[in-house]
Amino acid sequence: MFKRFTAEEVSAQNQVKASVQRKIRQNPNIMRKLQVDRGAIKFVFSGANIMCPGLTSPGGALDDEVEAERPVAIMAEGKQHALAIGFTKMSAKDIRAINKGIGVETLHYLNDGLWKMEKLD
Repeated sequence: MFKRFTAEEVSAQNQVKASVQRKIRQNPNIMRKLQVDRGAIKFVFSGANIMCPGLTSPGGALDDEVEAERPVAIMAEGKQHALAIGFTKMSAKDIRAINKGIGVETLHYLNDGLWKMEKLD
């Protein structure tokens, strides 16, 4: 039922985690950014997908250039670094127009299983 990961797979995941975090901090413009309002932060840290109202509220921000199915960094209102990485489910223009449902599918967020995974040698 559950897959048992080998040491090589875990090592590869650690390398991905470290490289994603390092690349985003070193190159903040490597991917487009969307910003959620303060009310959405606790839900993102729980692994929730990003809902459209969290992006269109007064504390949220959308980049109208973002298309559907694109990787984006999720920023939080009042914070400097990304708190999640995800793929848009619809374009930014559609998120603004529809303002309902899931706007971004969360792939990785701070303190998730990948973040907490310790390096195995």
